Amino acid sequence: MSEKVFKVHTLSNGLTLLGEVTSAVKSAAIGFFVRTGARDELPHEGGVSHFLEHMLFKGTQKRSSMEITYELGNIGAQANAYTTEENTVYYAAILSEYFPQMQELLCDMLRPLLDPTEFGTEKKVILEEIALYEDRPHFYLFEHALTDFFSGHSVGNSVLGSIASVGALTRDQMKAYFDRRYTPGSLVLSACGNFDWDRFVSSAEQYCGSWSGAAAPRETLRYKAKEMYREYRKKDIKQVHVALFTDAACAQDEERYPLTLLSMILGDGTGSRIYWELVDPGLVESAGAECDEHDGTGVFIASASMEPERIDEVSEKLRAIVSTPLNFSEADLERAKTKLASRVVLGGELPMGRMMALGIEWQYRRTLTPLSEVVSRINAITREDIQRALDRFPMDQWAEFRLLPA
Repeated sequence: MSEKVFKVHTLSNGLTLLGEVTSAVKSAAIGFFVRTGARDELPHEGGVSHFLEHMLFKGTQKRSSMEITYELGNIGAQANAYTTEENTVYYAAILSEYFPQMQELLCDMLRPLLDPTEFGTEKKVILEEIALYEDRPHFYLFEHALTDFFSGHSVGNSVLGSIASVGALTRDQMKAYFDRRYTPGSLVLSACGNFDWDRFVSSAEQYCGSWSGAAAPRETLRYKAKEMYREYRKKDIKQVHVALFTDAACAQDEERYPLTLLSMILGDGTGSRIYWELVDPGLVESAGAECDEHDGTGVFIASASMEPERIDEVSEKLRAIVSTPLNFSEADLERAKTKLASRVVLGGELPMGRMMALGIEWQYRRTLTPLSEVVSRINAITREDIQRALDRFPMDQWAEFRLLPA
């Protein structure tokens, strides 16, 4: 595969611009990456990052929320945003000829008006969203499990917040959070596809050069997991759920590559040990494993959903699988490499996929890795690499969480 040349430029106020220009395509993607999320919220701000994400679509000094919606539609933009424990991302994919308009609109949206009327209206939407997600058993389990697993650590903060915390949040508290966290030093503006890099840089200087503020701090202590067992109860559920958590690589660890591959060997949707031992025989409705990397810490998760009478049997089998992580063949290893490399390449060949990869990688590691090098790293992983990763993260202490009928 042909590689593009990475471009990096930092404005005098600290805002970083990333780019990968590809003239062979007819579209482009652009996105702001804000290094802030649930883990950066103060106790009285629970859910403010996600709430603020919504508010950036609700008007600026120049545009009303309706005008933002109309402009996005007029240029055919596929635009959206998302919030996690440690990042808030605003992004769009557009035809190349509309890239300048999209850049100006997105930069304007990053200076929201935070209109009190819009704030009150959107708060109702957020509260309904929290209630909706609370009704989803899988979300309910993981929301409570992550809080208990990361007890006292900021990664355990809820992205949505609670009905109480969001209900009590004021517009002025949101503004204070915005001023503290949405600083140029904490922002990355990433673009990929067919666009003019020099114009991109000059426009960013024009639209964003007056913004001020150094990078907002974040504590990134590694969390040391401990064994625990928790049961949660919920009314009117037909299936029960179990999840196992343990320490894993963080977003900066080289072990993230072999442990991600191991998660596919153990728990990919098809052809994994969990699939053949639990899903294929019909013991569970669904099951899987993943390595969830965070800033400075990480967690390896294996989970399953099943009929209530099978939970003890499934839990035992799931523990047996994750407690013997090296029980795989060379064929299993090569199959997992192929699947992982395929996902990386298929996602990375589109401007949106590359734009996302560049922004997230820079926020976590301040590096940019060519797609071919990522694939090479995956294909070079050996059993010995996985063993070395397990020497550091032995996966021998598990926290177990169950969601059962009330």
